[in-house]
Amino acid sequence: MNGTEIGAYAPDFELPGTKGTVHHLARYLDECRAVVVVFFSNTCPHCQMYLDRLKALQREYRDRRLMVVAINANDSETFEAMKALARKAELNFPYLRDVTQDVAQCFGVTVTPEVFLLDKTGVLCYRGQIDDCAESAAGVKQNYLQDAIEALLKDEAIAIPRTEAQGCPLNWRPAAT
Repeated sequence: MNGTEIGAYAPDFELPGTKGTVHHLARYLDECRAVVVVFFSNTCPHCQMYLDRLKALQREYRDRRLMVVAINANDSETFEAMKALARKAELNFPYLRDVTQDVAQCFGVTVTPEVFLLDKTGVLCYRGQIDDCAESAAGVKQNYLQDAIEALLKDEAIAIPRTEAQGCPLNWRPAAT
């Protein structure tokens, strides 16, 4: 597998957000106990099914100093469409644009949504699916991300540190010829 492995430091990033500010991973790591980086897409049905759950996750863990950060690296999507989605969905977490796709390549993303849970030092502790049922929160039997967050915040070992993300393939920019 390519990209960031469990136990390795995640790549730092500095990316523009839909609300007009630039976001730095290092700043979040200074302020938070944990950061969830989710590679997201406006057009992926799986992402749309998880939107409310991601907002609920941010609400639930904000006071425990966890930050959810969504990154869109799809070549086919525009920043204007991202801004519209952020407004319409009333996102309570930053939505960032990785126009060069460098961040997605460093993380090794292949599909959206794919989540990466980082501890306060920037070490990757969990990678993969949000849970085992994109279609419905009521159908979830294994809440992989939330279980990993709880273990991390309690300084316990994460029982399942890696799952295979399910979703839509990332739309990569054509290679220069």
